[in-house]
Amino acid sequence: MTESAISARLPRGRHGLPREQVIAAQRERILIATAEAMAESGYIGTSVAAILKRAGVSRETFYEQFRSKEDCFEAAYERAVRLLLDRIAEATGPEEDSAASADADPMVRMDRILRAYLQHLVDDPASARLFLVEVFAVGSAAIARRAQLQELFVGLIADVLDARTEHQRFACQTMAAAVGAMVTARIAAGDSDGLLALREPLLDLVRRGGGLYGCAVVDHAP
Repeated sequence: MTESAISARLPRGRHGLPREQVIAAQRERILIATAEAMAESGYIGTSVAAILKRAGVSRETFYEQFRSKEDCFEAAYERAVRLLLDRIAEATGPEEDSAASADADPMVRMDRILRAYLQHLVDDPASARLFLVEVFAVGSAAIARRAQLQELFVGLIADVLDARTEHQRFACQTMAAAVGAMVTARIAAGDSDGLLALREPLLDLVRRGGGLYGCAVVDHAP
């Protein structure tokens, strides 16, 4: 599970940490608190004061690092995206040589991507809600950033499935959009079980689609 704003606080009293480390720790607390507060009250319903209370920092400390609530949201969004991408990279990174043949199988790689993605949403529901749901309340710039994240996901699955043609790339874009819509609905409803249950039917969809999605999965079609 992810760290909460409370558990991320520095120890009380003199701790002897460099100022840079203190500032970084305070920033992390603020970003975690932002995600947690907005998961409870939404972007519109979350005030800077609510973030300060949850993070345990002063208003001065907040405005030393962020210009506004929207600026803080953008930083919290980028943190959430980084954590998600790191989780996927960790799940799909190189492993022991004995697993090389399995790693080359596109369906194995797709399984790892989907498993890591969906499990991360379950493990960090506050961040998930931040970049999947609350982003729509912030404005056009934030929505554009969400679209960029979706394109990163498109590129990832297109690479795994070896999508070479314009039609295959479009199929990967369609899948990414569908996945985004389905996980957003489940995050909004707090349906963790429903999130994890998406993995198998999505894999089956790719398998049945075969060459529709990419050249790498032609042999997997029924």
